[in-house]
Amino acid sequence: MSDKTTTLRIGIVAGEASGDILGAGLIAALQQRFDRVVVEGIAGPRMLALGAESLFPMERLSVMGLVEPLKRLPELLGIRKRLRQHFLANPPDVFVGIDSPDFNLGLEEALRAGGIPTVHYVSPSVWAWRRGRIKKIARAVDHMLTLLPFEADFYQEHGVPVTFVGHPLADDLPLEPDVQAAREALGFAAEDRILALLPGSRGGEVRYLGPLFLQAARWCHQRQPDLKFVLPAANEARLAEIRALLEGFPELPLTLLDGRSHEALTASDAVLIASGTATLETLLLKKPMVVSYKMGSMSYAIFSRLLQTPWVSLPNLLARRELVPEILQDAATPESLGAEVLKFFQDPLLRDQLQREFDDIHQQLRRNASARAADAVCALVKAKQ
Repeated sequence: MSDKTTTLRIGIVAGEASGDILGAGLIAALQQRFDRVVVEGIAGPRMLALGAESLFPMERLSVMGLVEPLKRLPELLGIRKRLRQHFLANPPDVFVGIDSPDFNLGLEEALRAGGIPTVHYVSPSVWAWRRGRIKKIARAVDHMLTLLPFEADFYQEHGVPVTFVGHPLADDLPLEPDVQAAREALGFAAEDRILALLPGSRGGEVRYLGPLFLQAARWCHQRQPDLKFVLPAANEARLAEIRALLEGFPELPLTLLDGRSHEALTASDAVLIASGTATLETLLLKKPMVVSYKMGSMSYAIFSRLLQTPWVSLPNLLARRELVPEILQDAATPESLGAEVLKFFQDPLLRDQLQREFDDIHQQLRRNASARAADAVCALVKAKQ
């Protein structure tokens, strides 16, 4: 669908920075298809720069954890009610909820019941836990846009219209990372053997994994004294916490960075990393990795019972087999992590094989996501006219 003589009116809600990036890509792709695209809802700076109007500041939706959303629940419910009233009174051609499923799915359900076509961009992890949510999704969403192929398979099995659009990060990152430039930028030599440590961005992650990863690094360094280490802190709070931890590891040749995780990953030979979204960037940069995670014993007992997949890391979920080691909870010791990490330095064939597998997945995810998302939105609008 390409019609440069018409206007498309789109309602949109993005709750955090990652959603703002996706929304901006979608808006830019739609602007190539229409003479005028009118966008209103909740938008971040990238979407605002493309002309979107934000009825509420995006920061009001950016809540994390279990306690903060409960404290803010009356405000969040109030914002959702006012958005619902606004869009039902001024119906857009289509509404797109970007991620933030706890906020967006309820809004989408009400708007769809009011006759407004709805799209949800970024699948909730319904395939991993709380599968009963698929019934609400089916009521709320005319069309689901997924970033990962196995997510689309799940929706097809449950009769929810879906398009796998690919991942924008796979579009943005080159197929061959510039390792030399990253090493030069961080002060490493071409011949250095480097292990990157990424213990997570949240305080709880650094509390559980920070000491463990540093102990694993010490274990590796005792066996491979030429190894060097780089640790990018996610923000100022994590930087201060990690700096304090490092006082107990004066012998480690470790470069601590304020941010710059992309450069740290690119420069490294292998990565010890917390399970989470950063594992996808690590895969796309073709870096062998060992994935770990630890949490409170009660939380882990609940989490492990709810989990309905054999794996927790995105590389393994995408490959649908154990491509990289996952060492979780009580199994995660300095020795177990260190032994798996050193395999990548001792066995070049293992590293090369993994990099080929990662390259195949990168190609699979590189689909020009924003254009495919725009095509799916246009097709829905046309079908509903």
